[in-house]
Amino acid sequence: KSPVTFHRNPADRGDHPGPKGARGPPILVRIRSTAIPPIVSLHLPPLLLSILRNAEVYAPDPLGRKTLIVGGERILWIGDDLPAMPGQVIAQDIDLAGERVIPGLVDGHAHPTGGGGEAGAHTRVPAPFLSSYTTAGVTSVVGLLGTDGETRTMGELLAQTRALREEGLSAWCYTGGYHNPPTTLTGSIRGDIVHLDPVIGWGEFALSDFRSSQPTLDDLLRMASEAQVGGMIAGKSGICHLHMGDGLRGLDLVRAAIETSELPASTFHPTHVNRRPELFQEALDLVAIGAPIDLTAFPVEDGDRAITAEDALGRYLDADLPRDRITVSSDSGGCLPTFDAHGHLEHMDVGAAQMLSLAIQSMLAAGRPLEQFLPAFTSNPARILGLRGKGRLEAGSDADLAVLDAAGRPRHVMARGAWHVRDGVPVIRGTFETHQD
Repeated sequence: KSPVTFHRNPADRGDHPGPKGARGPPILVRIRSTAIPPIVSLHLPPLLLSILRNAEVYAPDPLGRKTLIVGGERILWIGDDLPAMPGQVIAQDIDLAGERVIPGLVDGHAHPTGGGGEAGAHTRVPAPFLSSYTTAGVTSVVGLLGTDGETRTMGELLAQTRALREEGLSAWCYTGGYHNPPTTLTGSIRGDIVHLDPVIGWGEFALSDFRSSQPTLDDLLRMASEAQVGGMIAGKSGICHLHMGDGLRGLDLVRAAIETSELPASTFHPTHVNRRPELFQEALDLVAIGAPIDLTAFPVEDGDRAITAEDALGRYLDADLPRDRITVSSDSGGCLPTFDAHGHLEHMDVGAAQMLSLAIQSMLAAGRPLEQFLPAFTSNPARILGLRGKGRLEAGSDADLAVLDAAGRPRHVMARGAWHVRDGVPVIRGTFETHQD
């Protein structure tokens, strides 16, 4: 390890005027970093290129053995015969020897500020570190607030979203949270979506859950219309991301909203629908009338009635439903609680982005073709949530990708054209991440 000194502003070398014209040394932050493999440069000159040869590309459709050219945070070219180019513009030339290359995973439901708090302040979950996403192959994150909209605020979520962007990830967020009135920054769902660049929609609004605001159909329709119109004005998805609890009412309100209003079914995106079999069947029926659904990749214990994400996704694919209407997310940083019949917390787990990678590995081990289920982790959430340039490997898309080992684990991960993970080890870490080698 060796200390690395960063200038807060790289252009500032000590002679920039400070407040009231004062001059002085730049503010420095000293961070310890691990040694970087020789072929990795964390900050390549923007005009230099990276060549990835002999990649078995899943875009997510299988393209076969290809070569990729990456430069300026974008995929510039994918093809068979590498175009001639001067060596001076090539920063690194890597032979992947037939390893599978997939788009970086898009995690459409995460808690970048941390979640929890249902059993007091000591149960508030800390914010996940940058490398908790990247080591799982996640390169795009959509954050949200959950049960706690009091000590967790929209301003905090927006700041953490920007922090992830500054650390090299692609990040967005929802406005709102579990409750009505929603937690917003501008005073309205529509205003947040229109005026705050990272805000793409509204969620996770809680239904069929004792922790919800017990909303009526009118409540749901009023807020959903706010999100939809905000999305139209801002050119964003305006999606309504709905937390589904264990309540017996299930998806009744969502189904009623679709059947009794002019809002299209695609406005609603219920999540956690694999938490019990009856809810999952309701969700499949909802897909048939045009709504997308989201599975949560979480650990399922023996005796739990929940369905694992990989099992639920397999059942969905076997049901011959539209393959572009299902997504899988991790609930990373969120509390995964178990309550007794009186609503008291018995125990809790914490969501992790790594569960997405484990679900992919499990499906591969079960013999599922990668191209069959990969869209649910990549292109589907990118399209449904309106994340341009994400979820696909093609010329002009963002250079977000993961190189998988033989078991399907993310071996190397690139986000916005920079290697974040090499040989399973993070080479870029969050600003205040602590670690041991």
